[in-house]
Amino acid sequence: MKISFLAIFVVAVLLTGTIAGPIGLIQSADALKSKGNSASAINSKKVCGDRLCSEPPKNEVKSSDKTKEEIKSEKKTESATKAQEAPKKDTKSETMEKAQEVATLKVPKTVTGVITSVQDPGQGHENHQLAILLPPSDKVYRGYVSFTATENVQLVALHGPLKAGMDKGQAIWTTDGKTKFGLTFVDRESSTGVWQFTGNAVALHTKNTEPFTVSYSITYTEQIVDGQKVFRSTMTSVQDPGIGHENHQLALLLAPRDKAYSGYLTYDASEPVQIVTLIGPLSKGELRGLPSWTPDGETFFALSIVPIKASGSVQFSGNAIALHTTNTEPFTVSYSLVLTK
Repeated sequence: MKISFLAIFVVAVLLTGTIAGPIGLIQSADALKSKGNSASAINSKKVCGDRLCSEPPKNEVKSSDKTKEEIKSEKKTESATKAQEAPKKDTKSETMEKAQEVATLKVPKTVTGVITSVQDPGQGHENHQLAILLPPSDKVYRGYVSFTATENVQLVALHGPLKAGMDKGQAIWTTDGKTKFGLTFVDRESSTGVWQFTGNAVALHTKNTEPFTVSYSITYTEQIVDGQKVFRSTMTSVQDPGIGHENHQLALLLAPRDKAYSGYLTYDASEPVQIVTLIGPLSKGELRGLPSWTPDGETFFALSIVPIKASGSVQFSGNAIALHTTNTEPFTVSYSLVLTK
């Protein structure tokens, strides 16, 4: 059977369209891809501010991508910024406040009143009566009290607390056997009087079991122990270094100096003592037969020796202050001392 020319032409046209269609699509896709690659290449070289447009913005960098050195540097910078922003201390103001606080302690205070005694809480004093005028403090009280009681009373000042092992023969006051104070105990056998004192506590006392009543007016200052103007200590005497005093004992409270001391001393010793005041130094010719003290035969001091009891309060003035005995055995003394000049 013969195929017509028209039919062959139609078939040829159809086959040509079928083949051309896919090829055209492939060519179009390739063209688009090529175009896209060309745009990416252009954008990768394009600058956006301080970076290439192909790079992510700096503020989008993840913290996990940061190095340890970068993180450490950032923290250091942050800490430095906070330190700069923190308010600075006014050192001048702090200094003024501390000075004012110290000055306030030295302003005299006066307290008046009437008080009835209670059982003494000190060990060994359970049958005694005590009226506390100034309670135990880490500061040293200095002042005077005027009093009138319903019976004769003793004057009491405490010094301390004492360091371990320093309770060596002098009178001691303690409530628990651990915290111990040196005890100055003055019995004037009087129900009225005026008493100058220094110490870490001040009270009136009797050895009776019945309470007493006392009216009083006490004026005092509180002094910080500084080793320059205010002293509180317990010491054991040593051999007197003075020529001619080799068999005596001496507890030197204030060493010799050119400028005279002046102040108040309240003490308690393990035996009766003498208070020694040195005046000088003087030339040997100036002494003219006066009692003298010299450690080397070249430097001389005028010597004042006042016999006193094992405890008491005294006001003094001189170029050196000491406690003294003519015995060979050492004594122990607890004391509070405040200089006024």
